[in-house]
Amino acid sequence: MLLTLEKMSRRTHRTNPHPRIRSLPGQSVAVVGAGKSGVAAARLLVALGAKVALVDHKPETEWAMGVSDGHTWGIHPFGGERFEKGLEAVDLVILSPGVPPALEAFDAVRRRGVPIVGEVELASWFFSVPVIGVTGTNGKSTVVSLIGQLLQECGFTSFVGGNLGIPLTEAALAVHQRTSVGSEEPSPFHEIVAELSSFQLETIDRFHAHVAVMLNITPDHLDRHPSFAEYAKAKANIFRNQTAGDFAVLNADEAQVRNVRDSLQGQLIEFSVFEEVPNGVWVAGETIMTRWNGQRDELMPVCDIPLPGNHNVSNVLAALAVGMVRGCSRDGMRRAVRSFQGLPHVCEVVRERRGVTFINDSKGTNVDATRKAIDSLRQPFVIILGGQDKGRSEFGRLKNALEPGVTHCIVLGESADTIARAIAGVGAISRVSSLAEGVTLAADLATPGDAVLLSPACASFDMFRDYRDRGQQFRDLVNALAD
Repeated sequence: MLLTLEKMSRRTHRTNPHPRIRSLPGQSVAVVGAGKSGVAAARLLVALGAKVALVDHKPETEWAMGVSDGHTWGIHPFGGERFEKGLEAVDLVILSPGVPPALEAFDAVRRRGVPIVGEVELASWFFSVPVIGVTGTNGKSTVVSLIGQLLQECGFTSFVGGNLGIPLTEAALAVHQRTSVGSEEPSPFHEIVAELSSFQLETIDRFHAHVAVMLNITPDHLDRHPSFAEYAKAKANIFRNQTAGDFAVLNADEAQVRNVRDSLQGQLIEFSVFEEVPNGVWVAGETIMTRWNGQRDELMPVCDIPLPGNHNVSNVLAALAVGMVRGCSRDGMRRAVRSFQGLPHVCEVVRERRGVTFINDSKGTNVDATRKAIDSLRQPFVIILGGQDKGRSEFGRLKNALEPGVTHCIVLGESADTIARAIAGVGAISRVSSLAEGVTLAADLATPGDAVLLSPACASFDMFRDYRDRGQQFRDLVNALAD
């Protein structure tokens, strides 16, 4: 499938200008989704003088306590059966990332001509500094975190957030507060570093990334997007408003990513683990190389990367490409890479017990993430798989990755039977009813020199609050095992 971009706007600025913000004081705005992003957006809007309805399908009793003083500071909750009432007579609707824009409840809103945009779009109206946006199916959080560390090591003050955990509207609120007190510096940040999901990118309008990074595109979230093509199209929106003064950073090793080259407006920067690139960062033998403004240089040995696996080499190259574009010093980039220890719940070693290494990869919520976690192992392993399927997952694609080293597969959750059928033939498979049962069984099955890997290839919502909750429970269970 050839991935192309729709016609892009012709703006000529290199960074996000002070936005053409509609007059928000006194306006009625509905924020849909009462999670972290929705509450952050609501607080920003209240600070701007808007009247805010915070709307969620869940009954107010499940979430409104967090905004129980809403009538005092301008947030009014509408939950459960009052969902559609919260959308009445509003001038603007802001969607949290988890809210599908195709909900029937929004049809009447659109017929009234009311704009509907995402929380990321709202935040971007307030950014006057460059935005570095990172998207892809896997690796986004690692790359965004490393970019933040690179920039910090080189003396920049950056906001690092988005899908990573801190809503971008929190950065917008910080900018607004700085402006309100008459500071000579309009922003507390030199740049915004944002992890951007397909959910966030499908609802942008004027959002503009000065540096836009695409890591990879593989099937995911097909319970939300009607097809892989639509999912890929949402990801490609990250380049939509770029101009010739911007930069598009692409993974030259990924065919789906290479397909956007001909549609780009920004300057092309590439990274590759396997081949030299005309402009960017690549691996030559055991050395990371760069080419920038025609200058070809050695940067650092590959062995200095502390994280295992080729996928992490690729992640580091992506971050280095951004550091190069943003003018980071070579020594600063080297220091940042060498000191970067990765993220919680991403191939995180929890404990070594009786010669067995227990690894928490709870953030492995799709097949390709789990394949990468498996590929980083250098020893036999027991794996714990399963959870909530995100729609048309191709679990059979795990078989080739599992076959060389797996000694036992443990499956659990809603997708346990589906996964067991898809990977049949790779070895022994056991079904368990809980993570606690799975950890106990894995500890009994593993022998000295083995690893026990939790990398579910599924979402966590059938049994846990989120992947963090699942990972923390895994940690607790592993640490509770008797020595």
